[in-house]
Amino acid sequence: MIQKIGVQAYTFRAAYDAENANEETLGAAFRRVKELGYDEIQTAGYGNLTAESYARLAHEAGLAIVGTHIGFEELRNNPEEAMRVHEAVLGTKIMGTGAMPGWARTSREGLFRFIDEANKLGETVGKYGFKFTYHNHHFEFVKGDDNKSIMDHLYERLDPKYCSFCLDTHWVQRGGGNPTTWVEKLAGRIDILHLKDMTVVDLGNPQPLITEIGNGNIDFDSVIAAAEKSGVKYYCVEQDTCPGDPMDSLAISAKYIRERYMK
Repeated sequence: MIQKIGVQAYTFRAAYDAENANEETLGAAFRRVKELGYDEIQTAGYGNLTAESYARLAHEAGLAIVGTHIGFEELRNNPEEAMRVHEAVLGTKIMGTGAMPGWARTSREGLFRFIDEANKLGETVGKYGFKFTYHNHHFEFVKGDDNKSIMDHLYERLDPKYCSFCLDTHWVQRGGGNPTTWVEKLAGRIDILHLKDMTVVDLGNPQPLITEIGNGNIDFDSVIAAAEKSGVKYYCVEQDTCPGDPMDSLAISAKYIRERYMK
C-alpha cells in the first residue's frame, strides 16, 4: 500500500499564476494541496520566486519536497550550486530534469551524447549522495533503424548507480508502452513515479487526453502492485491539463488513490 502521495507542482500552476506568483498566492496553493491529502511535492521551477521562498512556503504548509524538474543544462553547467540548493534549501537529493534537450532528440549521436553527459553529471553528484533522475514523455518510444526506442537506450545506457527515472505512466502508455511492464523493467531505478491517467475523447475524432486518476484507462491496480514490488520511492500525481480548477482535479485523484491504494 502507498504510504504518502505527492503532486508534481506543474499540475496546479494555474492556481497561483506561476509566472506572476507571490508568496501569498503560492502559500495559499500549497496549503490547499495539503488540505486535499497530499504530503509531498516535486518542483517544476519556482515561478518568479526564489528557491528559498518556494521551499519555505512549501515546508510551512507541511509539504516535503521530494524532487525537482530543472533544465538539464542548468544542472550540468553548475552541479555544485544545484547540490547546494537541493540539499540546503529544498531538502531533497533527487535532482531531475523534465526532458532531454532538443539537440538530444534529433540524432542517435545527440542521444548518446546526452546519455554520456547525464552519466557524468550523475557520477559528479552521486559522490555526494545525490541522484540525477530523468522524466520521460512519449517521444522516447520512437524507434530507430536498430528497432530500439530512445527509452530502450536510456534503459540500457544510463548508469543505474548514479541515474534514476521519474517514470510517467500516461506518457508510457501514450507512446505505446505498457506502464506496468516498464515499472517492472526499471525495478530499483524509479525514484519518482508519476501517476497520470489517460482516456480517449470524441468518438468522431478520437484523441488521447490526460485525466484524473481513476477516470481513465490505465490499469493502476497492476501499476501500483508492480511499483510496490519494484521499490518506487515516491508517488506524485501529475495532470498537465485540467478541465477546470486544478484543485478539483487533484481532489478527485487524491480521493481515488486514498480509497484504493492507501491504508
